[in-house]
Amino acid sequence: MTEPAYVAVDWGTSSFRLWLIGKDGGVLAERRSGEGMTTAARTGFAEVLNSHLSAIAAPAGLPVLICGMAGAKQGWVEAGYLDTPAALLDIPAAAVRIPGVEADIRILPGLAQRDPAAPDVIRGEETQLLGAAAELGNGDHLVCMPGTHSKWVRLSGGRVEGFSTFMTGELFDAIAKNTILSHSIAEAGPVSGRSDAFRAAVSRMMKSPALATCQLFSVRAGALIAGLSPDDAKARLSGTLIGLEIAGALSLVAEGTPVALVVSGGLGTLYGEALAAAGLVPVVIDADTAVRNGLAAGAKALWSL
Repeated sequence: MTEPAYVAVDWGTSSFRLWLIGKDGGVLAERRSGEGMTTAARTGFAEVLNSHLSAIAAPAGLPVLICGMAGAKQGWVEAGYLDTPAALLDIPAAAVRIPGVEADIRILPGLAQRDPAAPDVIRGEETQLLGAAAELGNGDHLVCMPGTHSKWVRLSGGRVEGFSTFMTGELFDAIAKNTILSHSIAEAGPVSGRSDAFRAAVSRMMKSPALATCQLFSVRAGALIAGLSPDDAKARLSGTLIGLEIAGALSLVAEGTPVALVVSGGLGTLYGEALAAAGLVPVVIDADTAVRNGLAAGAKALWSL
């Protein structure tokens, strides 16, 4: 059995994922929990990390590389940001070491876009980008990373030229729970990307994004006078918001720029179908694999592993 080489950690706001990586690059052990930044800020970041290291019997003194919200201002130690444009390969060198601990524990920085007209930040997704870069190769790419706050990153030759955050997931939740549309979707199940209502809503937003708020109200009107079912109403709401996001992201790049989708779980199917409805065939990269590969690239750069 290969010897352990380092520990990789993806520490989100509400989630914690840890991998013990061997000298051959394989995963020797894995831990997942809900002890994200919010929980760890109360219980102690060192305590959370050490409990998981103990659970997998990780050898003492292994280097640990962390990405995500552990490096936020409210996290363990603030890791700051690299300003864009930025080369992905410059990310590991800017990692911040945790002071006052015996082991070499470092947190990767995020990325910042300091354009006064479009200020933006990324924390965690930069490591997915670093891991996905090998699959994408050189050239120009538009990389979509769906989530509560979806990130669309403009890559060129291994450099992040800029990026945009879309609050689609949070808006969907707020609208679905706190507006008049809540009555129309109250009995709906999960949204299917293969729904005709979903795909049609995406297509409408690609053609006429300026009509977004009008299309949102059509969810209510359709339920009242056009026989729109709760499932189709929810699909129309989702398709309108995701279609608006895609239209916005595409407006920032040259026509024909290749699109990559870095995602795991159910959002992968939803965004894949939405991009298809928009006439796009993205390269799909698993987000879990991308973050592990990004942490591996960081560990290799920092410790020559």
